[in-house]
Amino acid sequence: MADYSRLYDAILNGDAKTAIAVTKEAIAADADPLELVSKYMIPAMDETGKRFECEEYFVPELLLAARAMKGSLELIRPLLTARGAQPAGRVVIGTVKGDLHDIGKNLVSSMLEGGGFEVIDLGADVAPDKFVDAVKSHNANIVCLSALLTVTMPSMKNTVEALKIAGVREQVRVLIGGAPVTQQYADEIGADGYGENATVAVSLARKMVAANA
Repeated sequence: MADYSRLYDAILNGDAKTAIAVTKEAIAADADPLELVSKYMIPAMDETGKRFECEEYFVPELLLAARAMKGSLELIRPLLTARGAQPAGRVVIGTVKGDLHDIGKNLVSSMLEGGGFEVIDLGADVAPDKFVDAVKSHNANIVCLSALLTVTMPSMKNTVEALKIAGVREQVRVLIGGAPVTQQYADEIGADGYGENATVAVSLARKMVAANA
């Protein structure tokens, strides 16, 4: 396979225009789409996450890298589907009922996609039954719940309860996050994990999938 390290660099530098151009060039040259993802795109997002944890990158850099990655992934996804390539896992994500904030949720969603997950993004102000329906229809194995307001945190508990009542709680791992959320609260409501930021969320999601493999 040709060297498409420019794709890695473009994503790492948040250069969406170059990332898309290199991806189009690779597709035209019959490059293996799975190799593009695994060799260049996922490592670039992993490095972005590492730089964020080391405080070399901040939220704007994460958002730019995620946008570049998504631009490339939109071109590659149909090819992966045609080949029957399986995602790392299927994640249903949304900001819980009563909460309209979505910047953090969008960042986690993008980072998960960059990590090789199939992401079903339900948006903001999502009722518990919508999460349940999405888990059933997409056969998801992870649910990510976001809340930025203390007053909407009880919606997380309600969603976990709704998953139990619907009989799908055992098939999914529930990961929660957001500014007011803590590990203690995750334990209280019976969630499986708490991610303090997007890179932690991706790491936890990978561990959860590996544990269930």
